[in-house]
Amino acid sequence: MNVKVFSKALSAAAAILFLAVVLSLLPSDKWFIRTVDLVREPLTYLAGLLLIAALFARFAARWWTVAALVSVIVINLWRMWPYNPVAQTQVALTDESPAAERCFTALSVNVKVKNEGYGRIVEQIRRYDPDVLFLMETDQRWINELEPVLAAYPHSDRHPQPKAFGLAFASRLEVVKSSIVENTHRDTPTLYATLRMRGGSAVEFIGLHPKPPLPGWNTELRDENIVNAGIETPDRLADAFVMGDFNDVPWSRTTTKFREQGGWRDPRIGRGAFPTFPSDWLFVGWPLDQLMLKGRLELVAFEILPDNGSDHRPVWAKLCTEPGQLASRKKI
Repeated sequence: MNVKVFSKALSAAAAILFLAVVLSLLPSDKWFIRTVDLVREPLTYLAGLLLIAALFARFAARWWTVAALVSVIVINLWRMWPYNPVAQTQVALTDESPAAERCFTALSVNVKVKNEGYGRIVEQIRRYDPDVLFLMETDQRWINELEPVLAAYPHSDRHPQPKAFGLAFASRLEVVKSSIVENTHRDTPTLYATLRMRGGSAVEFIGLHPKPPLPGWNTELRDENIVNAGIETPDRLADAFVMGDFNDVPWSRTTTKFREQGGWRDPRIGRGAFPTFPSDWLFVGWPLDQLMLKGRLELVAFEILPDNGSDHRPVWAKLCTEPGQLASRKKI
C-alpha cells in the first residue's frame, strides 16, 4: 500500500470512528447507534493505534485526522470514566471475616445455548458450589444436562426456551417466593426471588437477561426491561442484588439509569471494566455480565471466573448482610 492510499484510509477510518462515537451520544434506541456503547473500550484501543500511525505519517489531512482520533479517545474515556482504577469506588470490599450465617455466595453463568461443553460448566459450578446459582441461555437440552446440579439444591426453577433466553435458578438459601415474569417481551424473562438468610434476614434477587442490540432489534424494549427490572422489586426490600447478562455495558445510558434510579451500587466502579465477553478475547472485550447490590448488603469478594467453554465468563460473588440486621422492613 502506497503512502497516499494509506493516508486516505487512515483519514477515512478516523472520520468513521469520530462519527460513530458522536452519534452514540444521541438519545436513540437504534441498534447501530447503541452498539457503539458496547465496544467503546476496543474502539479506544483502535483509535490509539491509529493515532500513533497518524502522528508518524505525513499527509495533508494529518492534523484533522489526529484531532478526530483524540476526540474519539477523549469521549470514550469520559463515558467509561467511573470504570477505571483511578475513579472513586462505589462498593467497599469488607476486610472482616463475617459470621457464616450472614454470608452467601452467588454465581451467574451464561452457558451459551449452542455450546455442547456441558461437562466444563458442570465442573465449574461444582467447584465453586454457590449458594445461589443463576443460569442463562438454557434450552431443554441444557436443563437435562444440568439436572444433577440443579437437583442438589433444595429449591430450583427451570424455565427452558428453545433459543437463547431460557433461565434456571437454584438456591441453597430458603426461597420465600420466586417468580419468572415477562417484563417487556414474551421470550426475555426476568427472575425475581426473595431469599431468607440462615441468620433470618431477607434479601431480594433479580436475574436478568434482555435481548442485545442487533440488526432488527432496536433497544427500546431492552432498555425498558433493564430499567423496570430494578426500580421496583416485588417485595421492595431494602437489601437486594442483581446478576445476569444485561447485553449492555455498565457505562451506557440505560444501565446507568438502572443503577441510579434503583439505588444500585456497582463494585466495578473505581476498579475497572472487568470484561466478560467474548470469553477468549477479554483484552478487547466488554463487560456484559453485571453484578450490583443495594441496601445494607456488604461485598466480601467478586471475580470474573475462568473460561468454561461458553462465550461469556461467569461472575461469582460473596455477599453478607450487616450484623444485627432485621429480617425485613416489610413482612413477607
